[in-house]
Amino acid sequence: MAAVLEEKSLSVAAPTRRHLHPGMETLPREQLAALQLTRLRETVRNAWDHVPMQRARLAAAGVRPEDIRTLADLKRLPFTVKTDLRDHYPYGMFARPLDQLARLHASSGTTGKPTVVGYTQQDISTWADLMARSLYSAGARRGDVIHNAYGYGLFTGGLGAHYGAERLGGVVVPMSGGSTERQVALIMDFRARVLCATPSYALAIAEVAESQGVDLRKGALRVGLFGAEPWSNAMRAEIEARLGVKAVDIYGLSEIMGPGVACECECRNGLHGWEDHFLFETIDPDTGRPMPEGEAGELVITTLTKQALPMLRYRTRDITRLATAPCDCGRTHLRILRITGRNDDMLIIRGVNVYPSQIEAVLIGLPAIAPHYQIVVQRRGSLDEVEVEVEALPGIPQDEFGAIAHSVAHHIKSMIGISAGITVKLPGEIPRSQGKAVRVRDLRPKAQ
Repeated sequence: MAAVLEEKSLSVAAPTRRHLHPGMETLPREQLAALQLTRLRETVRNAWDHVPMQRARLAAAGVRPEDIRTLADLKRLPFTVKTDLRDHYPYGMFARPLDQLARLHASSGTTGKPTVVGYTQQDISTWADLMARSLYSAGARRGDVIHNAYGYGLFTGGLGAHYGAERLGGVVVPMSGGSTERQVALIMDFRARVLCATPSYALAIAEVAESQGVDLRKGALRVGLFGAEPWSNAMRAEIEARLGVKAVDIYGLSEIMGPGVACECECRNGLHGWEDHFLFETIDPDTGRPMPEGEAGELVITTLTKQALPMLRYRTRDITRLATAPCDCGRTHLRILRITGRNDDMLIIRGVNVYPSQIEAVLIGLPAIAPHYQIVVQRRGSLDEVEVEVEALPGIPQDEFGAIAHSVAHHIKSMIGISAGITVKLPGEIPRSQGKAVRVRDLRPKAQ
């Protein structure tokens, strides 16, 4: 049994195989649960033995490693949140000394100290395996030219996709972000079949290509692996229409690993969370109470194989639903249904809870406006008010901007139920992002 569960050989599959790691990806759920329990015990022991903060929290909760007898004991573990990494900056959450690490990544730290994450060499190898698995489930194969436009550096996106593509056997173009005109040229010249990028930057690439008279749909691109920011099904349709790719959603976060924690398969009916390496829950974001399967809640992830940075019940702030029903692709791993927003991004507009992704879903595909927008939030008294800045398509006369604004406001009101001010801008006036798009400009007074 152990040999089957571990599946030591993670060699790249033949082109006709449906799964990259078939033994593990199709493991019966009872065997998957047994593997998870073994690895959960090891993870809790690792945190207890090597992370003083985690040991103190576990002890305060009355939980020791030997108390983990079933997966139901997971709910006894205390939560971990992003501020824990900042409070123990830079290395206080690590379970390994620096001389046993292979790499560090970190957030930008624009709102305070950055969150620092560390990896052993084994962690890097596991990450490469899971990114390769994700790429394969999206449709990438050995020998494909994979154009990687995720940012390299401390951001986990670029190197995460790079190592996974190499593990898969792809031919990686390590382009990173920026130089969008050159991105277009190399995608066409190198005949890239796979594009890895944020969805907003994929649209920026399409926009530049169209301005140059280049039709990316006539190139070799067939698969797009897009993540690092929330995006709607409407944006998916826009990307597919303009780039000629099958747009696939991928999920990850640096605190847990980086990209490759979950990914859609060919069915695109939710993202398969790789349960041999992670435990997934949803909770009520206000009470912390576990939510039943199928009900929306905040996604909570526990790592099962991370050596350097074991995470116990990490609160992602992402709102989603979980499904364990069988998938037509044959994979047994649960599915994370599309992220609808972040708990800490939610706006309350005249008493209505609104996520930026809901506004995007209304905007994408409306006539006369481009798929670029920003939401400006201001405080009027005790309530938030929203101004939505949209961009007219090239060639739209400015004397039509008033009618466009009225139409956009009407659609937002009728589909979301809020009143929003609308500003229509000229083509190119809304800033383009080479990485994660900045969708919300928050002008509300900061708490002192």
